[in-house]
Amino acid sequence: MNSINISPEDLRLMQLNELELLAEVDRICRKNNIIYSLDGGSLLGAVRHKGFIPWDDDADVIFTRSEYDKFFEACKKDLNTEKFFLQEHRTDPFYRWGYSKLRLLGTEFVRSGQEHMKYKTGICIDVFVNDNVPDGCLSRRLHHAIHFCIRKILYSELGMVEAPRAFQRGVYKLLNKISVDRVFNIIRKIYTHYNAHPTKLICHTLFPTPGVGNKYGIDASFLAESEDVEFEGMLFMASTKRHEYLTSLYGDYMTPPPAEKRHGPSYPSKLALLPVTLDEIHAEYDQNN
Repeated sequence: MNSINISPEDLRLMQLNELELLAEVDRICRKNNIIYSLDGGSLLGAVRHKGFIPWDDDADVIFTRSEYDKFFEACKKDLNTEKFFLQEHRTDPFYRWGYSKLRLLGTEFVRSGQEHMKYKTGICIDVFVNDNVPDGCLSRRLHHAIHFCIRKILYSELGMVEAPRAFQRGVYKLLNKISVDRVFNIIRKIYTHYNAHPTKLICHTLFPTPGVGNKYGIDASFLAESEDVEFEGMLFMASTKRHEYLTSLYGDYMTPPPAEKRHGPSYPSKLALLPVTLDEIHAEYDQNN
């Protein structure tokens, strides 16, 4: 299916749709005394631009496992389900990724090549969860290898269609026969075991952490505490050690990359956005705060 080139106007509207999602996460967390942090490009955008990176088309937040568990339960009673949907394997059995998404209902966003995937789609933000990484050298490597294999199993439904070589597609087709429910049960057992005691490193569950030296995870202290930072004229939570965290992810993060390395928006095959203005989002945010 042909990809859609996203215009600058649509890119900004996509960012505003994502800002609505960030505001809903923040509203629920403040109401229920839950700690989170902006993550990845959103954290970088808050520090360097006080909002979205101008060419960025996604948004990310991150929780510790204990705080995410509280967030998941809080969403059962406080999430505006007429407008938003918290997506993970427990709420959408066709959803196969190892991190959650909060989606904006009434929108559409389908990445090219993923049209056959059965899970619910739409404009979203990524909701990552930190889990402990074992401290032992051998157990850390085993932990990393197991997570790599699990990612491949979960990716298999896409890989058996999109992998470039016939052999790879065949391997993914075999992996796709493994029960996803069983895989997620294994995931829960792993993080429950290692989260029982503090460890030096933490990692995104089933999502590789970018940055040189972050193969097994990041320093657990980087995301232990949060404070308010400005983002698009609003206040969201961010790590108190965001300088250390961003340095580990991006190096000299305050210097924007050259123009040719500024990755533009994704190329979806389907896109539908909801009209909204920054002033309207600010008004609702002020009402909730």
